[in-house]
Amino acid sequence: MSEAAGMTEDPGFGVMLARLLDHRELSARELGVRAGVTANEVLAVLAGEAPGEELLRRIAPAVGFHAVDLFVLAGLAVPDDMAPLDAAAERWAPYIVMDALHLLVAERRELLRLMCSLPQEERRSVFAAKRLAPLAGPGGRVIRMLQYRNLGRTGMAKLLAVVTPTYLSAATYGVIGDGRKELTPRLVTDFAALLGTDARELAALTGVRLREVPPPPAPEAVDAAALLWEARRLSAAQAQHVRELARSLRGDSPKGYLRNLPGS
Repeated sequence: MSEAAGMTEDPGFGVMLARLLDHRELSARELGVRAGVTANEVLAVLAGEAPGEELLRRIAPAVGFHAVDLFVLAGLAVPDDMAPLDAAAERWAPYIVMDALHLLVAERRELLRLMCSLPQEERRSVFAAKRLAPLAGPGGRVIRMLQYRNLGRTGMAKLLAVVTPTYLSAATYGVIGDGRKELTPRLVTDFAALLGTDARELAALTGVRLREVPPPPAPEAVDAAALLWEARRLSAAQAQHVRELARSLRGDSPKGYLRNLPGS
């Protein structure tokens, strides 16, 4: 029996939202009140109607998700204002996180504060949609969520190996993205850690049955998700500067990276 069942068919956003609301024990009316929309608007989406951009923007904070992730789950084009500022920063984003995780807790929290304090630069280009994974079922959506955190396949391979027990080749993430490799409970749990999402909710959204309730993510994983998210708003030059600072803070320590750092 496969570790993951029902993964070849895309359930549709209405089904995914219903699963999320069921996990949160929220009714359509309660979601509507929280999001400032009518219950009928929510019910229409639950019944299979495609959600509009404004509705997704409103319900995202009401369900505790980044709006960009809901756009990806709904299979809609992500608005430019939700995309990473500079696709060229992809070169530095995973290294910012990996170097930061090898610092003392206080040092990496200070690094995060520095990132938050950097001025917001103007967007100079449209995020390169041609580089995105196809929306081939749940696996494609999860990979695309990571891509909207400015991670390429190589970055995913390196960063997940440091933050979680998952150690896969870059090519394997492409296989997951195009639907040729099913999501497993292990993958869902580890992807959720890096996305800063509850593993049980990501499992519900993707239709993967977890064999047991996963433990809360380790502090390193929580910090990794926060650092990765904040890195989205950096230009390539800013990201390079932050990465160089994180590396310098490591001082004379070895420049390699530990695998599965929270469990090391």
